[in-house]
Amino acid sequence: MLLACAALTTYAQEKPRIPEASSTQTLIQDFGLGKITITYSRPNVKGRKIFGGINPYGEVWRTGANAATTITFTENVLVEGNKVAAGTYALFSIPEQNTWTIILNKTAKQWGAYDYKKEDDYLRFTVKPKTVKEKRETFTIQFANSTTKTTDLYLVWDHTAVPIQMQTDDDAQITANIDKLMQGDIKKRPYFNAIQYYYENDKDLKKAMQWVLEAEKLEPNGPWYKLWKARIQLKTGDKAAAIATAQQGVKLAKASNDDEYVRLNEAVIAQAKN
Repeated sequence: MLLACAALTTYAQEKPRIPEASSTQTLIQDFGLGKITITYSRPNVKGRKIFGGINPYGEVWRTGANAATTITFTENVLVEGNKVAAGTYALFSIPEQNTWTIILNKTAKQWGAYDYKKEDDYLRFTVKPKTVKEKRETFTIQFANSTTKTTDLYLVWDHTAVPIQMQTDDDAQITANIDKLMQGDIKKRPYFNAIQYYYENDKDLKKAMQWVLEAEKLEPNGPWYKLWKARIQLKTGDKAAAIATAQQGVKLAKASNDDEYVRLNEAVIAQAKN
């Protein structure tokens, strides 16, 4: 009876709080009109051989530890040139020495790769791994070189880095929205944002210039529209006009004590004179 009571007491004891061997991380990256969210667990090297060792070449890997890594896109995107619909996917990979296969699987919630089914794959593509000098002890997924239209996703562990290129796929949606808004009340049109988007994304600069001229009538003392007008003129090759417009912008900015637009307009002048 004493032994039985001791056993019951042992089983009734609370488990100690200890940290997970592979910590969990969630990344959220703004991307175009939406966001990319990645949740994964981060194993450590611990002196082991990683790729070709504990992660054998040619075998499906959960791309982390514990539960399969998940990646969520709130908007449609392009991943290595492939169209991917908004949604949540499991991110698997197959490491090889000279090439990796990256997999987006439709079964997002699963433990490891034990129940992985190839028939549930949404997309497969290959990328080239890179050897890096600096050792990364903890498996890391990170974003780099992020712009409004592109970003690079990196899988990094030990001395291996695997880059995955992504692009937004929302230009048609953005353009349609801009065109709709620019048909509204002339005083409520989003001139600044529309001009900026068309300029930065190499769209119809004639249309952007038309918007600048309309906006100047509404805000004749705004150095910001002189700036965008000068930038468009410079981009279309009219350096003389760009200098003259930016000089007007500097004058207006100085009159309103707007140091930022003094600097920005002067930068256009310097670029045009270079």
